[in-house]
Amino acid sequence: MATDASVRPRELLDFDLGNTAAGYWVAVLRVVTGYWFLQSGLGKLLAAEPFDATGWLVNGTQGSPVHGFFAWVGGTPWLMEVVNVAVPVGETLIGLGLLLGALVRLASLFGAFLMTWFYLGNAEWGHGLVNGDLFGLLLFVTLGLLGAGRVLGVDAYLERMEFGRTRAAKAVLG
Repeated sequence: MATDASVRPRELLDFDLGNTAAGYWVAVLRVVTGYWFLQSGLGKLLAAEPFDATGWLVNGTQGSPVHGFFAWVGGTPWLMEVVNVAVPVGETLIGLGLLLGALVRLASLFGAFLMTWFYLGNAEWGHGLVNGDLFGLLLFVTLGLLGAGRVLGVDAYLERMEFGRTRAAKAVLG
């Protein structure tokens, strides 16, 4: 007898970690990662000097395989305005989302996006390709895939509501 090995997209997001050791560990990872990003974002927002990534983008990314792109962004005034607001505000909102367990998949998507650029920009690969930025990227991917907001998070409550059962909600909650 053959079995149906196909998996519908909805089912890829429908597993439950609640009340398991793995689920509680994922919740710990979510809170620690959220605190890390909240602290980083607030540090930039509340600093005495306004956050400015221009110097890092133009000069600090010399070893990066995409240095030309970073230098172009750093030399484009309107893009720098976007970057200088998006990074600290983004880090703060991502951190809050993870700490509360709210919109965790969405927060993880944006966290992974930021960590990809941080990884490519820092390019501290003298000792290999594995560094803290790569581990941050892996944390965000893990939290998003596992739906870390379902364990001790606001997403667990939101998913029990009617709109929380929709495919769109499952893409951003969890």
